[in-house]
Amino acid sequence: MPRLTSADSPPATETTASAPARPAALRVRGIPVDPQKFAVDVHPSRIDGQGAFAAEAIPARRKIGEIRGEAISVREARRRAKGQARIMIVELSERRAIDASQSSDSLRFTNHSCQPNAVLRIRQGRVEFYAMREVTVGEEITVNYGETHHDGKLRCRCGAEGCVGAL
Repeated sequence: MPRLTSADSPPATETTASAPARPAALRVRGIPVDPQKFAVDVHPSRIDGQGAFAAEAIPARRKIGEIRGEAISVREARRRAKGQARIMIVELSERRAIDASQSSDSLRFTNHSCQPNAVLRIRQGRVEFYAMREVTVGEEITVNYGETHHDGKLRCRCGAEGCVGAL
């Protein structure tokens, strides 16, 4: 469970002029616009359980999409995380967290890697994913979780060269 508290700005190279060709979803009476900028599929992962995979090529430094979920307190997030094998909770600040376990957003299945191809950023209360380099069709999208509630007790399964071994 990332404990990210910084509000990094998006990469300076991102512009709306180079948006993907996919048509954007429309806002319909209280239903938010689809936060996904690129198509992402969910498949079994060699890293752990299910994973998020690029369904189309994603250029470097572009926003892939975001995850939404139930806004909860950090105290409640940590209570929910206890004893869970798979956690889909992101702490936004010292007080707020998002539980994406019931979300329909494919990026909630993003697995950890010690050599990730994407980065998770917290911006204005949103959990956003940006490509660090070009991500090819069929490639698993991964991020470095950073500090987690596992406190180094969970074995890392990323298999990356230079893997730190634990989360």
